[in-house]
Amino acid sequence: MTSFSPGTFAPAPGRGRLSRMLLTQARTEFVLTLRNGEQVLLTMLIPLGILVGFTLLRVLPVPNPRVDNITPRVLALAVMSTAFTGQAIALGFDRRYGVLKRLAATALPRWSLVAGRMLAVLGVVLVQLVVLGSVAAALGWHPQPAGLAPAGLLILVGTAAFGALGVLLGGALRAEVVLAVANMVWLLLVVAGGIVLSVQALPGPLATIAAVLPSGALAEGLHTALMQGATPWGALGVLLAWAAAAALLAARTLRLS
Repeated sequence: MTSFSPGTFAPAPGRGRLSRMLLTQARTEFVLTLRNGEQVLLTMLIPLGILVGFTLLRVLPVPNPRVDNITPRVLALAVMSTAFTGQAIALGFDRRYGVLKRLAATALPRWSLVAGRMLAVLGVVLVQLVVLGSVAAALGWHPQPAGLAPAGLLILVGTAAFGALGVLLGGALRAEVVLAVANMVWLLLVVAGGIVLSVQALPGPLATIAAVLPSGALAEGLHTALMQGATPWGALGVLLAWAAAAALLAARTLRLS
């Protein structure tokens, strides 16, 4: 029996490099997210509207300078909208339409189905930071330079925490249930989770709860970093705990259909 050395014949079908497959999937997810009108409304237009509206209009009693106090909370809202709500809804409907089952039948490892989505989420968050930061700067935002690095770390860990929560929700429930629950949780966290109102402005028991929620930890942590130039280790610890716990649960409950 004649044998041939590898590379004798072309093309030579086979699985591509894992890094290339992962980046290709992440790029696809990123483009699909930006093409989705509902996702753009949730992740970009609503935070922009809150940033401009609350800065220029005295709807809420916010200390001066208003834009410096509002911007960190808007950034937290943008991260939560993209990594949690948008991710959960997209994953739920991908399961419903059999997208994950088809991807799982390819050479893509199962872990890359989640990793590719998370890379795409990070890409969308980066776009949000550029757009929102530019608009805030035009409105007079002056963050503390010493707090930029801690704020970047908080955003990275916050994206991981909310992304894991999004996968946990979207990977376990039916699409219609995910849509309702994700939007309801988003609204509750915006109103009473330390996003629009600071933890200190909430009633006693609610303030205690909001301080240990990922929304409150991210908003207060960004506020401390960008306003005071300090590293909020407590908020970072809360986010790390949520990220680890949600990731472990999501890995056990994720379903492909």
